[in-house]
Amino acid sequence: MRVNVTVNGEDKQADDVWEGESLLYVLRERLGLPGSKNACEQGECGSCTVYLDDLPVCSCLVAAGQVEGREVRTVEGLAEGDRLDPVQQSFVDAGAVQCGFCTPGLVVAAHDLLNRVPDPSDEEIREALAGNLCRCTGYEKILDAVRMAGTR
Repeated sequence: MRVNVTVNGEDKQADDVWEGESLLYVLRERLGLPGSKNACEQGECGSCTVYLDDLPVCSCLVAAGQVEGREVRTVEGLAEGDRLDPVQQSFVDAGAVQCGFCTPGLVVAAHDLLNRVPDPSDEEIREALAGNLCRCTGYEKILDAVRMAGTR
């Protein structure tokens, strides 16, 4: 099947998509957007989080056919040209990126939180990021990055 979808503001078309293929697979393998990571394939880790019609979703759980005619925004789509989004820059500045595998999902989740709650409490940050697992950082630098992004 053919899937027509708007990704990061651009109309895209993926051909020969199998009905059971995930949005994550289409983004990474068919459209060449490797930012969202494939870790658990069960919606448990959050590393594949993207926006679907402005709502964060685990792209590993979304069937590709479900995105026909819809809008997807990936971690790559948060930046404006060469300028990182304030959330992305804050993750770099706070040293919240180690292996980087969880980072795209955390950045999208933090971006969504800050769009809804510009000055979140630590409890709100923890709750917003609860669906994202990181095995490297211990989370404190991630929390620092979200706090920093909130001030930007």
